[in-house]
Amino acid sequence: MGGAPGPRARTAAVALAGLLLAVAAVSGCGLVSGSPMSDNVRPGAVGRGLPLKGATLTVTSKEFTENIVLGQIMGLVFKAAGATVIDKTNIQGTIGAREAVRTGTADGMYEYTGTGWITHLGHTKPIPDIHEQWVAVRDADRRNGIVWLPQSRLNNTYALALNAANLKKYPVKTLSDVAALLKKNPGAVTLCVENEFATRNDGLPGMARTYGMTIPSSHIRKMTGGVVYTEASQGTSCTFGEVFTTDGRIGVMGLKVLADDRHFFPNYNAAPEMNAATMKKYPQIAALLAPVTKALNNTVAQELNRKVDVDGQDPHEVAKAWLVREGFIKEGGG
Repeated sequence: MGGAPGPRARTAAVALAGLLLAVAAVSGCGLVSGSPMSDNVRPGAVGRGLPLKGATLTVTSKEFTENIVLGQIMGLVFKAAGATVIDKTNIQGTIGAREAVRTGTADGMYEYTGTGWITHLGHTKPIPDIHEQWVAVRDADRRNGIVWLPQSRLNNTYALALNAANLKKYPVKTLSDVAALLKKNPGAVTLCVENEFATRNDGLPGMARTYGMTIPSSHIRKMTGGVVYTEASQGTSCTFGEVFTTDGRIGVMGLKVLADDRHFFPNYNAAPEMNAATMKKYPQIAALLAPVTKALNNTVAQELNRKVDVDGQDPHEVAKAWLVREGFIKEGGG
């Protein structure tokens, strides 16, 4: 979910660098304004009996497409369950959105486990197992007044990808296969990557160490995120491109994502991050969000992100259409 500056310029992984710059702006970033969701929605598979009737809940998100869509999903579920929902999504920066939930300015958002563990809790080494990573974040964040509900399979992390023609030429499936190809045919491994990925320890340098890759600097082309996808899809200036696993352009451009078979890249699974006082007052939120979160995976994320970033649809309408299609909520009275 990388990209040139714009609606989805940063994802959970990319946002790790420079986040401290947002700290000073926490009190002012998007936390003052907010409008109620006016949708006429009602329970489907979730929200029956209107368990949140009478509640007023505020949802938030960071400023990139996927997280905005997830914030809209959370808000619409609460709305269908009877709550008045204040939409304060699209806050600039990971720190700002997190602080909104921690302080109670907002009641909840979808955050990423890797971001919670590394950025918010200050750890440097990710936990390879997806569930264990979530458990560690959940347990450690309790002291901060944050409740993490179970994570989704949506894992927005780094990956390498290549187009169909290069896949046919070099039938690789994993990063270990790329390392083997590099030793066998060094000229075959050329990379298009974002400037940030090229220098981050959880990016290219760490990946190269983990997989034993020695890639000449002349075989590494640095560019903005949006150009990476274009170059990788053309496959002429580079064989492999750095992508984010939930980016909607992957499917549109026919890119094949390679497996991180040594589990180097951190897990960035989306999970509801809720204010503890809110959960104490409305514990029924957990049951409302559980089936919705369970339905989220990388395929769903790529589809929803594509509808916004490629097709130009509104994130709120994309979120609502998905919830209705999946039967979680219904539109109109009745």
